[in-house]
Amino acid sequence: MKEFELIKQFFSKQLVKRKDVVLGIGDDCAVLAPIENQNVVVTTDTLVAGVHFPLDTSPKAIGHKAVAVNLSDIAAMGAKPSWISLAITVPEVDEAWLEAFAEGVFELCEFYNVQLIGGDTTQGPLSITITAQGLTPKDSYLSRSGAKAGDWLYVTGDLGDAALALQQITGKVELEPQHISSIKAKLDFPKPRVLAGQTLREYASAAIDLSDGLIADLGHICQASNVGANIVLDAIPLSTIMRESLLIDDALSLALSGGDDYELLFTVSEDNKVGMETAMSHAGTPITCIGQLNTSRTISTTLNNKPTSIKANGFEHFSD
Repeated sequence: MKEFELIKQFFSKQLVKRKDVVLGIGDDCAVLAPIENQNVVVTTDTLVAGVHFPLDTSPKAIGHKAVAVNLSDIAAMGAKPSWISLAITVPEVDEAWLEAFAEGVFELCEFYNVQLIGGDTTQGPLSITITAQGLTPKDSYLSRSGAKAGDWLYVTGDLGDAALALQQITGKVELEPQHISSIKAKLDFPKPRVLAGQTLREYASAAIDLSDGLIADLGHICQASNVGANIVLDAIPLSTIMRESLLIDDALSLALSGGDDYELLFTVSEDNKVGMETAMSHAGTPITCIGQLNTSRTISTTLNNKPTSIKANGFEHFSD
């Protein structure tokens, strides 16, 4: 199967046809007509086999996750996702694999009304790169740099489950059989907090999605905003499976540094705190206050109202 036959068979057939896409797949470039008085936000993420997902991950899960991690970045900006382009490198043309991969891509795209508008295909070691674009009202978006000392620190959902799944896959922990499929879904099929991000745009002072681990990603907010933070370890939201499967110290370590959560970490001023909590309740998104920002420019933790030291780092894209 040649390149353009592959594109036509697997990636040209999708249900989403947006009115702002003037020209989509099949030409040298896509042509878009963004809405007037809107900002366009753009992000790119690459997933490499054996680095960002285990080698035996199902193709549908790979397709889903490739889209989800990009939409999670869009969510962290408070934007509404609109379009993606896909560059995929595969060792060979395996039609069954590509069919399942495309199903994972399009299932999430259809849910969020996102159109695949182009990309590239090539032969080589398996990797997937997606560029996603989204829209926000003009000059209304979230970033990492708006946090202030005194702001409250929140997360959506539970933390650490995806890291726990990876530990189970690599044989570092044993889980009860009834827990394995549930916890593995957190790793393979993350759910980007798109609606939550758009809701938070009206209330949050800063936001980031949790891809590399809580400590690492909070560090990005602290650096960009020139603030410090204290995390209340007792408050970190852990799933029932996490609490039943690990000692509390091990569970907190995964929650702090495991990565792959794709939840939102965000900050809110005292004045916006009640309004934000009400809005997020109406949006149906679980949130937890896990600490507060300060002027220290360092990250500290407390447990049982006492200062405690932590040994936790996030995922490093480059290591020695």
